[in-house]
Amino acid sequence: MGNLTNKTVIKSVSYSQDEILKNIMKLYVPEGFDLDPTYSLGNFYKKIPQPKYKMDIDPVRKGVIQADSTDLPLSDESINSIIFDPPFLATIGNVAESKKKSNIIIKRFGYYKNMNSLWTYYKKSLKEFYRVLKYKGFLVCKIQDSISSSKQYLSHVELINAGIHFGFYPKDIFILLSKNVILSPKHSNQQHARKFHSYFVVFCKERLKVNYTYVS
Repeated sequence: MGNLTNKTVIKSVSYSQDEILKNIMKLYVPEGFDLDPTYSLGNFYKKIPQPKYKMDIDPVRKGVIQADSTDLPLSDESINSIIFDPPFLATIGNVAESKKKSNIIIKRFGYYKNMNSLWTYYKKSLKEFYRVLKYKGFLVCKIQDSISSSKQYLSHVELINAGIHFGFYPKDIFILLSKNVILSPKHSNQQHARKFHSYFVVFCKERLKVNYTYVS
């Protein structure tokens, strides 16, 4: 093996989102991202360049184009890279009874009546991203698992399976760790491990290189 003492090793785990984004750029998109279809406040771009195209379903910043990530105003195979930061929670039950934090998410991203509705949104977006990406183009998705009504939803698994279904090759995965997570005082009877991490999944629009047998 070569001597790595003088070389920075890119790790799959970090407490810094900026570090993960910089490492993804080093490995896969050195020229930066072409499109962010869920731009929001632009929190990804504190330490990396702004994307060429900024879009959001309900823009809150100047220069952001109003567009739905499931129906983008772009031609087929027209861009090289996308970074996608969708919501990861669904509101179960009556919206009016939701917690304050959930209400903020609803106002910002819209309302999904259950996790299946949210996952359907992921799938429609992935299908659209596959359309607009060039061959060998990259899609980077930030995703987080969640727990609702005593059920654990492994959204990163659903996302990866959907990506494979539409023709993407899951090329890499990074884990963003969190030192602090806001927990509800109502959750005294813990049934699952609390989520102190999220994922950045890197897809490439190319031939699948690993045979994932049970993915249709």
